[in-house]
Amino acid sequence: MKLIRGLHNIQPKHRHCVLTIGNFDGVHLGHRAVLSRVQESAKAHGVPAAVMIFEPQPLELFRPEQAPARLTRWREKYELMAPLGLEYLICTRFNHAFSQQPARYFIEHVLVEKLGVKHLVVGDDFRFGKGREGDFAMLQKAGEAFGFAVSNTASYRQLDVRVSSTLIREALQRGQFAEASEMLGHPFHFTGKVSHGEKNGRKLGFPTANLPLHRLHSPLHGVFAVVARVGNTTYQGVANIGYRPTFGGKQAQLEVHLFNFSGDLYGQSMRVYPQQMLREERKFESFDALREQIQKDKENAIKWFERHEFNVRP
Repeated sequence: MKLIRGLHNIQPKHRHCVLTIGNFDGVHLGHRAVLSRVQESAKAHGVPAAVMIFEPQPLELFRPEQAPARLTRWREKYELMAPLGLEYLICTRFNHAFSQQPARYFIEHVLVEKLGVKHLVVGDDFRFGKGREGDFAMLQKAGEAFGFAVSNTASYRQLDVRVSSTLIREALQRGQFAEASEMLGHPFHFTGKVSHGEKNGRKLGFPTANLPLHRLHSPLHGVFAVVARVGNTTYQGVANIGYRPTFGGKQAQLEVHLFNFSGDLYGQSMRVYPQQMLREERKFESFDALREQIQKDKENAIKWFERHEFNVRP
């Protein structure tokens, strides 16, 4: 799947496609059903299947305090979509200038001129353009005028429950990782490159791999038993997701202490799969108290792994 970063990188060779537009946060089973429909339509039209996402997601720009926690960053969306057989992922920069473009401009300049869309699949609540003036009805009328079909994304139900990113976030916050993974169609995980931290864990006797979350809001906070994968190697561990209040942290990040590991992981890609919540994050009165609690967290995580099986994908 080719990644096209920015509308300015759409070339004439990318013209003519079946397109769907959305956040696709989590790339869950409902999203996959939509993507399957797009692929079927693309095959029928003899054109590529394409997906357009916005970065940041619109609510993160306009009302960041109300924006939902991200299940997936744009790079993770790409990684999850890549094996599905789509031809293009168009990652569009969403900023104030873009948001002020008239809806008609988006239709005529992007959908018609740049992409030559043959069939557009969007939610019937999809809004776009300055002041959110564009809606599904406008797209239908434009489709009649410019010769492209418009369809809405039907809901996907599992056990008579509509699968949604919101429902998955709620399951994660309740610690129901198996249920969340069933709706996602894959185990929930964080990905990132191990970065240099302040080495507080090493000073306490528990060296950690630090992964910036690169999210406005994280769907999880607290201390967890986790499985981490680096390359083809899987490790058990314990992780803190949060602000590190004992050290006065200001930015949320993921810190993982791997069991039975010693070495340097800086710069390497890591996937972290939360398995069980152990406790809430809290501030400790002293480093000694924190060190004692981390030891307990490690022991509790080891006990959990002794009683439970885990299964993660590469």
